[in-house]
Amino acid sequence: MRIWEGSPLYGRDPLLRSLIPRLTGLAYDERSRTAREHAGDLPVVLLTGHHGMGRSAVLKELAARYAGRLPVAHVRAVAAESDAVRPVPSDGTAVASTCVEILTELVYGLAPALRRRFPVLLPGLFAVSGWRHGNGEQRDAACLRYARLLLACRLATGSENALRQAWATAVEGRLEGAVEAAGSRRAVTAAVVAEYIDRHRPAAAVEWYRRRFPPGAEGQDPLVLLGEWFQQGGDYRHAAEQSLMAAFLRDVSASYGRLQRWNREPWPLILLDDAHCAAGQDFLELLLEHRSRPTRAEREELVVVATRLGGLPENAPAAVRRALPDLVKSSGWERKGLAPSAGVLAVALTPLNRDDILPLLVPDRPARPLHPYLATAVHSLTGGHPAAATVLCAAVLHATEQGADVAPRDLLELTAPGGRPVTEALLERLLPNRRQRERLTLLSLARDSTAAEALAGHLRLQGPDQLPANSATDYLEEQQWQQFTPPDRPLVGDALLQTLLVHEARRTSRGADDSRGWQEIHRFLRMHHTQRGESGEADALRHTLAAGNAETVVATLAEEFQSEQDEQGAAHWLRCLQYAATAPTPPAGEWTDVRMQVALGAHDARYADPHERCVNRLLHALWHVSEPYAEPDPDMCKAVGEELAYLSPRHPSWHAVLGQAARSWPAAARKRRPFPLPGQ
Repeated sequence: MRIWEGSPLYGRDPLLRSLIPRLTGLAYDERSRTAREHAGDLPVVLLTGHHGMGRSAVLKELAARYAGRLPVAHVRAVAAESDAVRPVPSDGTAVASTCVEILTELVYGLAPALRRRFPVLLPGLFAVSGWRHGNGEQRDAACLRYARLLLACRLATGSENALRQAWATAVEGRLEGAVEAAGSRRAVTAAVVAEYIDRHRPAAAVEWYRRRFPPGAEGQDPLVLLGEWFQQGGDYRHAAEQSLMAAFLRDVSASYGRLQRWNREPWPLILLDDAHCAAGQDFLELLLEHRSRPTRAEREELVVVATRLGGLPENAPAAVRRALPDLVKSSGWERKGLAPSAGVLAVALTPLNRDDILPLLVPDRPARPLHPYLATAVHSLTGGHPAAATVLCAAVLHATEQGADVAPRDLLELTAPGGRPVTEALLERLLPNRRQRERLTLLSLARDSTAAEALAGHLRLQGPDQLPANSATDYLEEQQWQQFTPPDRPLVGDALLQTLLVHEARRTSRGADDSRGWQEIHRFLRMHHTQRGESGEADALRHTLAAGNAETVVATLAEEFQSEQDEQGAAHWLRCLQYAATAPTPPAGEWTDVRMQVALGAHDARYADPHERCVNRLLHALWHVSEPYAEPDPDMCKAVGEELAYLSPRHPSWHAVLGQAARSWPAAARKRRPFPLPGQ
């Protein structure tokens, strides 16, 4: 699902319209030049953020804006896979699982626009891209890579497939009768290098690589030795990759002669997505290492914009951090010291504000007026998360086009334009692993890790190598949703993610008889917390209310109000009341929302005791105003204060505490602030 496709990027102007134009020398949305901020030494711009914060969307926007205006290469780093041949990407975003593959994709993307044959890098890429003799899959993948490289650099003509077959046949022919060919990579590397030299005579490149090796390597073919070092791994591979990076930067720099520099021709733009993957990390480390050397010969001015899931890595202490607003006038970056990370300008993609969300609710064509507080509701629900806000706003407009009236409380009940529930679509985007997503949907209803583990055992959830709840928290930490999960805190620390998971658990519940349904889960969790005694009372009441059993909650709170005489008990009573009212509402098929009616006295006749009637009205009013994203109803806020004011003089020792709550809680509800509790 392409969240941002066809949608403008709001809240990213300091990056798109200020920083990148100053680095490239080209304006963002017009065919004109602009003054460059840096010359001779540019930072790597590293965009950080969680899933759905628009990291990939920014790169796609930059690729679309600058394509045809300067050489652009757009690559996404992915986890390492097999050596199978990958199809040519159709959307212009290539994928690569190794540093060598990234360099290869950069040649594909930049060579046509640079009109450069990458005379030094190309033979090096051939040398390190061999295969184990007899492995046809590896051979076909490598030879297809050769064909694409040669065609991109205009060193060959014809079709990719024909060129691939020609190279496979030529190399296999050289291997026939070779003593060490069977299973040997060295023999394949030597054959590939020999074939390349015979066809393209790269004498200057051979001499360049020869100078990269220590004196002890004299007398050996430097390209074959490059391939051997690469295959050997460890420090040898790192040295080989350093040579490839140096060759790449040398070739790019050589493409910009005195005339091009005099005319201020824009340098290439490299867009590297998901640089937290191993391939992306390796590429950036090699680039930053090269740029950090004060004696480097080539002063290339490649503009590199990369993205990283989460925040900055721990091994980047010298990186310069800037907030988006700081980029409007200047990047504020200056290399300080020789640490490779000093070449990084880190920019965190922050959530959207309400003003950024409002334009997403403006329809393309006239439609019925929208609820006046929808933008506020979307912002409250999503916390400004770009992907979630964009999907919800699109769902609102889609529902409006179908003739529906959308209120803030309806947001999670909408369907995306494709017909899928919005929570399902968003969770697939934010939690890619299906198994962990389904597990978290159930476990998100638990209060903390201990309750979640008990629930996992009750539901007989299977963990891969460990306890299911621990596996789920490990996944959330791996996906950078949270850094650490305390055992006494909820499994899911992100408020948006928690809200989506709870709603999905409600939406997918298959009725009261379902062993993994809403009612059974909350029944079990209520019993779990009841066993903890007084410390678990608030949680037990909350799960009781979540199951729709408001009568039991009312009876418990009313009984405590009348029997508890200790002045200190008022704080505990208010905490239980307030926390119980944060309960998620039951599924629609198992419960009817009459909270407003009950709060206004619709069920008074069911209670003979005036205290129970008051507690019933108070609980339902507070439950209604405690929804985290709906606009608080003024009548419900007023009802909260009136019911607390009624109870205050009717308790011998709580009247002062309840009187204070009667004054402060309605104001807190109206302003969507936490309800103040005694002692906090």
